[in-house]
Amino acid sequence: MKNDRRLTNQIDYLFGKELTQVPYVPYSENWTHDHCAFCSETIDETEKDAYCTEDRYHWICKDCFNDFKEMFNWKITEQK
Repeated sequence: MKNDRRLTNQIDYLFGKELTQVPYVPYSENWTHDHCAFCSETIDETEKDAYCTEDRYHWICKDCFNDFKEMFNWKITEQK
């Protein structure tokens, strides 16, 4: 998995983070969507299975979450 094209420098800012599975909420009222931090899939209000960091700035689609959860040692927290 180390040679996966989706891996860039996410290890620097997503390793060991607490993630929450929530329906998409824009980080800013000026935003209509975000992109998965790994595959760049669009994440918008139709997405119900995405994961995000506590500040809801970084989003990860369900597929990338499943592919990288062990490598990144993510912890899942309940929605606040």
